[in-house]
Amino acid sequence: MTSRRSFLQKSLLTSICALAGLRTARLIAQSSGPGKGPLVISTWNFGIPANQAAMELLRKGHSALDAVEAGVQVVEADPESTSVGIGGFPDAEGDVTLDASIMDHRGQCGSVACLQDILHPITVARAIMERTPHVMLVGEKARQFARALGLPKVNLLTRTARKAWKEWKANNPKWRRFSTDISNHDTIGMLAMDTRGDLSGACTTSGWAFKVPGRVGDSPIIGAGLYVDNEVGAATATGTGEEVIKVCGSFLIVELMRQGHSPQKACEEAVARIRKRNPDQPDLFVGFIAVNKAGEHGAFATKQGFEYALYQDGQNTLMTSAHL
Repeated sequence: MTSRRSFLQKSLLTSICALAGLRTARLIAQSSGPGKGPLVISTWNFGIPANQAAMELLRKGHSALDAVEAGVQVVEADPESTSVGIGGFPDAEGDVTLDASIMDHRGQCGSVACLQDILHPITVARAIMERTPHVMLVGEKARQFARALGLPKVNLLTRTARKAWKEWKANNPKWRRFSTDISNHDTIGMLAMDTRGDLSGACTTSGWAFKVPGRVGDSPIIGAGLYVDNEVGAATATGTGEEVIKVCGSFLIVELMRQGHSPQKACEEAVARIRKRNPDQPDLFVGFIAVNKAGEHGAFATKQGFEYALYQDGQNTLMTSAHL
């Protein structure tokens, strides 16, 4: 026969679980209603023209997925950008290799890594998501997949990038040729909410300048460089990808928002964890942006200098992120 104490303990446990479930449901309900779309947020100053292209589609009723693809394509096709797409600085052997990922409001995702000779890796990532049962393709086989889609072969190494690589190579003998310079890490990550309140995200980069050939950063890693949960919000990253991967940065931020954190507080917590892991690296740079289902945004970085572009309420504005 159940004792009175056991009965009370079970009743208390049931009440606690019910309250916890009610709190979680309330948080999701608060964040999963109609959002303040359309909006677009993206990393760095090249986010301004990227946002513009994305918003043009959103205003015509296109999905957030269409918008983020079109938005980051602007930067992928800009030869003046030395950290994304054509014009991106090559690896230590002089090869430009691109990484990208994309994720939609249903939780579907696709990514590509170490892709050569293709102008728009984000389009390849979307095709992987929509046309295959896989999430990621890499290297030469990814290039073959892209060519089978009808995407043309493009020489991604511009004169400016080639010159920078030759100068770097001349100053770095083979025995110590791999770069430790992490200054060229301006990934474009973009998050968008469409008029239906649905979220999608994209992230694309040429990665660490003069990197070890074969290196892959956080940008194509779902949960590290990008994560979208349509019930809660979305996040994306820029900076030293290795450190973002180690804390599953974008997933961490979205889960913190699920627990009730604002986008700003969630970004701050993710950065704080990275700083705690690297107390002896004051120059380490990582930055995050995030948006929740209510249309609130956040941004935070390990150090000064991180900018992001926000297109909301008819204004496309370059903003300076808070930092440690």
